[in-house]
Amino acid sequence: MQTQLLDLRLQIAEAVAALRLRTSASPTVGIILGTGLGRMAHEISAEAVIPYEEIPHFPLSTVESHTGKLIIGTLSGKTVVAMQGRFHYYEGYSMKQITFPIRVMKALGVETLLISNACGALNPLYRKADIMLMDDHINLIGDNPLIGANDNSLGVRFPDMSEPYSQRLITMAEVIALEQAIKLQKGVYVAVAGPNLETRAEYRFLRTIGADVVGMSTIPENIVARHAGMEVLGLSIVTDECFPDALHPVSVAEIIETAGKAEPLLTKLLVELVGRL
Repeated sequence: MQTQLLDLRLQIAEAVAALRLRTSASPTVGIILGTGLGRMAHEISAEAVIPYEEIPHFPLSTVESHTGKLIIGTLSGKTVVAMQGRFHYYEGYSMKQITFPIRVMKALGVETLLISNACGALNPLYRKADIMLMDDHINLIGDNPLIGANDNSLGVRFPDMSEPYSQRLITMAEVIALEQAIKLQKGVYVAVAGPNLETRAEYRFLRTIGADVVGMSTIPENIVARHAGMEVLGLSIVTDECFPDALHPVSVAEIIETAGKAEPLLTKLLVELVGRL
């Protein structure tokens, strides 16, 4: 166990050292761009754009629309680091691999993490291309990135999750949305392992336990960010409607197309929010 902890610290240090050869910037804000949302990266005045394969111990993105680049630069006057593409449990990566970039972000100086994702609507009041603020979550992936020996230098053994998503940041986002006439939902995100989409019975079950949307990411990243003491905001774009009695097949192409329609509003919201941090 002790060897595993030393290995993780060494891996973080090696990744940070490699990044320091490309930039001396110390980002305070981290951004994860989910499925179909990578174009927001163009809003960043980039100092360094680094493919994941050039960063020690980083996994590689294998999912369509996840470009696989780390961007460090300036957005709305703040130094940021953005992941243009994330990793998923269904790609075969371990939870520690999926969340390794969050550890690296923390080591670079990130204190605030903004996470976006694409999701399916379970709440019948939601519609495709809606944006939802994540107020809470339910982890049904069946794994947790904190399982195993705990490194107290990275975070406490039993991190509190009474506020997984910052109410301060949620309020800030709601104020901006009101000013910019951006419609926002607010609700509970449930994560499942994937990669298949769910059955009608599973959608009914997920709605029954209190979820408003369903996806296959975000929660592992949130858990590690909270373990590291980061303040987190989660934003979901509804890309399909998962209503059991009106269910129809959906393709990845449709999901990406819908995410693209909502992306300009999400970008507008995040750009303004970063400026107010």
